[in-house]
This record gives sequence, C-alpha cells and structure tokens, in this order.
Amino acid sequence: MTVLVTGGAGYIGSHMVYELLDAGEDVVVLDNLSTGFRWAIPERVTLHEGDTGDEALARSIIERHGVDAIIHFAASIVVPDSVADPLGYYRNNTANSRTLIEAAVKSGVKHFIFSSTAAVYGNPKSVPVSEDAAPDPMSPYGSSKLMTEIILRDTGFAHPLKHVILRYFNVAGADPQMRTGQSTPAATHLIKVAVQTALGMRKKMDVFGTDYPTPDGTCVRDYIHVSDLVRAHSDALRHLRAGGDSATFNCGYGRGFSVLEVIDTVKAVSGVDFRVELAERRPGDPAQIVASSDRARGTLHWVPRYDDLPTIVSNALEWEQRLRARNT
Repeated sequence: MTVLVTGGAGYIGSHMVYELLDAGEDVVVLDNLSTGFRWAIPERVTLHEGDTGDEALARSIIERHGVDAIIHFAASIVVPDSVADPLGYYRNNTANSRTLIEAAVKSGVKHFIFSSTAAVYGNPKSVPVSEDAAPDPMSPYGSSKLMTEIILRDTGFAHPLKHVILRYFNVAGADPQMRTGQSTPAATHLIKVAVQTALGMRKKMDVFGTDYPTPDGTCVRDYIHVSDLVRAHSDALRHLRAGGDSATFNCGYGRGFSVLEVIDTVKAVSGVDFRVELAERRPGDPAQIVASSDRARGTLHWVPRYDDLPTIVSNALEWEQRLRARNT
C-alpha cells in the first residue's frame, strides 16, 4: 500500500511525507513545485512533477505505485490573493481537486484525506467553533475549499471512496528534528513573518487591523504546530483503514492568541524588539476563529504534543536560521 501526497514538496506536505516515512509507509509525491522545493522531499521518495488537474498523470501514478490512499494538500492558500484572483483559486483549489477525486474513483483508491481550512466558517457566531457550525466563507479561498468538501462528500455517496476532511486552523512551527519547515520566502504566515523580522530579514512587519471586536483589537487565531497537524492526518488514515466512516474534523488546540500576543511571544523568544507598524485591515480576514477539536480527540484519538506557543515560535525561529544559512 502506498500513500500519494499531493503538494508533498510544500510546507505541510513535506512534514506529512516525513511523518509517513517515520511510520514505515511507502510514499509517492505529486507536486508542480510552484511553491514547493525538491530538496524538501527525502531522496528515497519518488517525486512526480505535475498538476493535480492532470487526470492521466494522477491515474498513472496511482496505478504504477499501487496507491490506496491520497492525502491532498496541493492548493493556493493566501486569502488576499484569492480576493484578487478568484478564478485562479477556483481552478487550482476546486477544479483540480475535482479532477484528482475523479482519478481516485476511476483507479479504485479507497481512502482520501483532504486538507481544508477554518476559512470555510468565515466569521463564526460562536467561539470555539465546532464542525457542525454552518459554513459561511468570507473569501474565494474559503469558498474554493468548501466547494471541494462538497464534491468529496457527494462522491462518497456515489462511489466507494471514504474520506476525512481536516479543517486547519493556523499552522505554524517546524519539524522538531529540523528536517523541513516553512520555506517560502514571501510566505504570509504571521509567525513566519515575525520570525523573519526578528532575524533582520525584514525591516519591519505590519499588523493588519487594530479595530476588530477582540480584547486588543487585533485578530485572534488558534495556532497549531505543524507536527501535531500531520499527526492528525496519520490518525485519520488509521481511522479510514480500520473501516471508519467518512467525517470532518477541526485541527486546532481550542484556544486563541491575538496578533499582538503572537508578536510579543516572538520578541520574547528571539530576544529582539523589532519594528511593528499598524496598517489597515486586509479583505477576507475574520476577527476571531478558534477550534473546537473535541471530535478529533475523541474519534481519531488525536493527542497534541506541542500545544505551546513559545515552543511553536522556537521551532519556527530555529528553522528560519537554518534556512537562511542554507541559502547563503
């Protein structure tokens, strides 16, 4: 049995590849390397360079490697970019995913794990938000992911394809063994940007919006360590292989930190009091979103190991230092 990881050269995907290898799984990667890196994939793992929207390629990979499960990460993920380029996001996140799902059905794949997002909830009416909350995305990014969720669910009713949908909250940190991490130079993730500013790689960083209805006026998010996130995928795969039902799960810790609290933590961990400027809100950003993860903990028996913001920041800082040394 082989697991196909789409987007396996990217941030979360590369962590997933290592998680699967550590568990003794056979892994193959499909990635177009538009945002990923070949070096992020271990040499013993086969990389097929191409798009998830190429059905012939996807079917060839599935049949050649005996793929029994797909973990689908490949997507465009920047909310403001999705507002500026909705058609591009619907093509990559929805249309290409539909093609990949069809390839899975035609090739007899039994298990499909989909990388979704808390952005499908929009600005939830209650926090923490549970999986039963009505979706109300505020951006094409969130909408494009929700459409794929619907496609996957409808496919599961018509075909023998069991699935798990994992709705990520804010992913951060790096592999504690420092084998991989967030490596995109222009990444917009808050902790990545703050760490780069602390290291002098950016002259300053901006805080987008200080007038939200939150305790300090800045957005509140639930930050989950990337290693805990990929472990949830492994738990989901075991769930499906054991005959578990298709389901949707939140991936977060159930508590939030504001933008200013995160910046203060990065300053404390790095020991650098870097420059921060206040800016206008960005389109598509909800004020506060925190996960209820009881379902994942109960059904998948998911047990987080890195639920600590300073630890997440420390791993991100160490990875950024190593990445800078690698690129110089």
